[in-house]
Amino acid sequence: MGTVFPGPIRQNAYLVDDLDDSIGRWLHLGVGPWMVMPSYVQADSEYRGVATAPVVSIAFANSGDLQIELIHQEDDSPSIYKEFTDGGRTGFHHVAFWSDDFDDTVGRAQAAGWPVVHHGSGGGVAKFAYVDAGGFSSTVVEVMELNDVTRWMTNLVRRAAADWDGRDPVRSLG
Repeated sequence: MGTVFPGPIRQNAYLVDDLDDSIGRWLHLGVGPWMVMPSYVQADSEYRGVATAPVVSIAFANSGDLQIELIHQEDDSPSIYKEFTDGGRTGFHHVAFWSDDFDDTVGRAQAAGWPVVHHGSGGGVAKFAYVDAGGFSSTVVEVMELNDVTRWMTNLVRRAAADWDGRDPVRSLG
């Protein structure tokens, strides 16, 4: 069996009830600064065959080369996030791989028998897909398209963490 996903895991993501409280807890661990996208509409999404546009607040920070993502869904739109929290859960949700060839990577995942359960284009910003890889690593595995915007953002977050002196721990991206 060949490798399905490209390169190393780039991100661990957590679903949280309270974004500010969760950021504070991670800051206490020394992880920061946090780049926050408040009330982001994931336009052009589909969850288990149903069109949806969940509203989420997202925060990103790096610990070394690993990006940490905190997600809080703000509405009741159907989504992979709501599915998780409706099951009474919060916490670790998914690992993510970043791909220069998004369509090929998602195709390899589907060929391995892992269905796409939630996908979208972020309103045209970047393609993303969550695949059900059988729950061996997390609830789902995310594939995110690497393009000019996502490269800029991931580099911004990584550089901020590398040079962080503890000041300005929460920064807005939106």
